[in-house]
Amino acid sequence: MGEILALVEARLRTALGEPDARAAITFLGTDRIEVLRFVDADAGLVRYATLGMSAQPMADPTAALADPVKGPRAELVLSVRAGLAETDKVLRPLAVLAATPQVEGVVVAPGASLDVGEPLWPGAPFSSVLVAESGGLVEDLELDEPMDPVRFLPLLPMTSNEAAWKRVHGAQALEERWLANGTDLRDPLRRSVTLD
Repeated sequence: MGEILALVEARLRTALGEPDARAAITFLGTDRIEVLRFVDADAGLVRYATLGMSAQPMADPTAALADPVKGPRAELVLSVRAGLAETDKVLRPLAVLAATPQVEGVVVAPGASLDVGEPLWPGAPFSSVLVAESGGLVEDLELDEPMDPVRFLPLLPMTSNEAAWKRVHGAQALEERWLANGTDLRDPLRRSVTLD
């Protein structure tokens, strides 16, 4: 487990640079989850990445026994514009989302919605996120067979209206709506996209 997390952290550092802060949270009955913060001053962004979610494969909730080796593995990555909101308070909500596979026995995959039931940071218009496809910002990390690769899944904050619309129309339709409206998904204060 420690070896996998060392490889995961090395991949994050290669893609995002040196983290300037990290926090660790442990929930009852779960492995420790860390959240690393990376500041991209050139782009005016701050990125938060989980470390610990990929230590165990996510188990199919319908399986009688969880396979300790095979199964999807992932970490979560959130990118927001720096200096516009108290986004560092997202550390606990991110750790909660990263612990979801262990706590609730769900598989986190692209297209899924995850909700923390409270604003992601003080004053945030978002309490949920859309899980996007991996492979863009941080490349997937191949592990030795028979283990699945670790996927670094971007999180796209959703307003409650967007989350409700996505439940009806699907993730792809919401992403197309964002794209058509030129929505800045990294803006921590953005309003809901126009939905009809």
